[in-house]
Amino acid sequence: MASVTQLRSSRGPANGRTVTNAARTSGGGALLSGDALVLSGVTRAFGALRAVDDVSLTVAAGQKVAILGSNGAGKTTLFNAITGDFPPTAGRIQFFGEDITTLPPHERVRKGLRRTYQSSLLFRNLSVRDNLFLAVRGVASGRFSFWPAGDAHASTLATHDLLERVRLAHIADEPVASLSHGQQRQLEIGLALAGAPRLILFDEPAAGLSPAERRELVALLTSLPAHMSFVLIEHDLDIALKVVERVTVMHNGRVLKTGSPNEIENDAQVQAIYMGGLS
Repeated sequence: MASVTQLRSSRGPANGRTVTNAARTSGGGALLSGDALVLSGVTRAFGALRAVDDVSLTVAAGQKVAILGSNGAGKTTLFNAITGDFPPTAGRIQFFGEDITTLPPHERVRKGLRRTYQSSLLFRNLSVRDNLFLAVRGVASGRFSFWPAGDAHASTLATHDLLERVRLAHIADEPVASLSHGQQRQLEIGLALAGAPRLILFDEPAAGLSPAERRELVALLTSLPAHMSFVLIEHDLDIALKVVERVTVMHNGRVLKTGSPNEIENDAQVQAIYMGGLS
């Protein structure tokens, strides 16, 4: 992993920019406003252990955010609380103005919330195309009904679009089991993109990738539509600070710092976390 001080010369020209809500537009030029995600005092306890402790943060519509921190900081547990895998034991979660604190995971998916996991969850014996097709159908209304021809055609077109977007069209009919680790990560992102999500949570998408696969991941993340929000957990700062405009650092289950990529990479406390000097 690159150290914080090694990154200043490697970041692209857009890395340090600040994008305000007033200046944020969708790909079609429409003004975006409001908050995609608001966490208020979110806590997740396992007995006496508070894995996430009174976390409050906001992700604006269209904003790209990274959550950093050492192992055990509570990052993935926070994701689990947001998605409903392990609902919070205290606090409130709002998604585009709606309280989803107690909603089951599948209802959150229906509202446009998606996530990836540290370990890819794929149908390994099916083709890349079939995995994406099932994802498209899985988030569609009436997904268990017999499909009219128009629905099947629309799902096929959406699948093709996803194949192109995640750069896997050339291996669309290959079984997932034959893909490289990086290609499986690309496919998982494709699954998360099915059905026009409004916010995606990426949990360590660069874990185990080669340098070439990491470059491909950066290109993929930076190509996502401007209107789409995402929150990224990533240990590789060289990736995280290139693709986001705001960073939150967690430590021992709590928010330690929030700032721009430039502010966070120059922060002494953050450097101490990543160099093992803060307990």
